[in-house]
Amino acid sequence: MEIIWGWKTVAIFDVWTFEHLLSGLSIGALVAKQNTKVFQEQLKSSSQLITSKYFDLVGVLLLAFAWETLEHYLETGLAGKQVQYWFQGVEFWANRLIADPLMLVAGYYIVKQRPKLVWPARVLSLIWLIVHVFVFEHSMYLHELI
Repeated sequence: MEIIWGWKTVAIFDVWTFEHLLSGLSIGALVAKQNTKVFQEQLKSSSQLITSKYFDLVGVLLLAFAWETLEHYLETGLAGKQVQYWFQGVEFWANRLIADPLMLVAGYYIVKQRPKLVWPARVLSLIWLIVHVFVFEHSMYLHELI
């Protein structure tokens, strides 16, 4: 059971899974909006004639893996020992390469069905980040409390 849910260094899903889902709603909405704008303005295409779903997915995954790459280097101490301590170890490969990007993609699909969830997700995501970065001692502190 520990490999499914637990500490980020050994589990596929951790407490940050929720943040990745919320981020997926926000990022998914931004990517979809930008792709629609490009299709309409640059390619002179009507949004009724084409769908940008595949371009949206590529954009969401590109941003997800870009963040995961940066996060990996921060976890290994690239930005100093204090940042390395806050990250509390290097994420399990399945968490980094499968679960986290999957949560962003799930967020994208949710926001395509329920666009009104974008702003509540952004507010909750901002609160989550403020609490975890500025209040809690390190990134896995909430997991220790549970």
